[in-house]
Amino acid sequence: MIRVLVVDDQVIVRTGLSILLGSAEGLTVVGEAGDGEEAVRLARELQPDVICMDIRMPVLDGIAATALITADPHLQAEVLILTTFDIDEDVFAALEAGAAGFLLKGADEETLLGAVRSVARGEGTLDQRLTRRILREFGRRRTSEPASTPPSNLAVPLTTREFEVLELLAEGLSTTEMAARLFVEQTTVKYHLAGLLQKTSSRDRLQAVLWGIRQGLVGVDPR
Repeated sequence: MIRVLVVDDQVIVRTGLSILLGSAEGLTVVGEAGDGEEAVRLARELQPDVICMDIRMPVLDGIAATALITADPHLQAEVLILTTFDIDEDVFAALEAGAAGFLLKGADEETLLGAVRSVARGEGTLDQRLTRRILREFGRRRTSEPASTPPSNLAVPLTTREFEVLELLAEGLSTTEMAARLFVEQTTVKYHLAGLLQKTSSRDRLQAVLWGIRQGLVGVDPR
């Protein structure tokens, strides 16, 4: 059962999300918060698996709350940012703060539930749509060109296969799609992905891609 904490300062939005998520198979809403400070407190108290976090809230905003939650070694919760804006400075700040993914508030029920489940699995929301657009913009903010192979002087030494997995993550591919592209079993992809996440100290796939962009190891398709 995936335990979810819903955080939004608008009561109507918060209640609607809680009803929707709480009625879905395999999900249970363990709490609600109306601001970031309360979200951090409840995260520590309730130990949710996923936190659906609004960005703009009183007392403590969602970005600051996300940073506190992801930095806490006693919390394993993944943060899914819910935003009204598709491209916004706050989204980039949230990614830097450690958010596992983000979703527009206008997303349909299937997309929302899929995102929560994906984030709970540690896969982020690399769905080739909104996330790819965000990553493209994030990548443009970096000045270095992507590498074609793992640099020998990289502080975090990646194997060739781990580097290939990182490149495919940046394309938004799923485990199944990566296995097909690399002509290997899904278990093999998961093995190299685990190594990549460990070496880069990434909580999930999205954070690994952002790490790769910062290092100039991967680019994002401009199309």
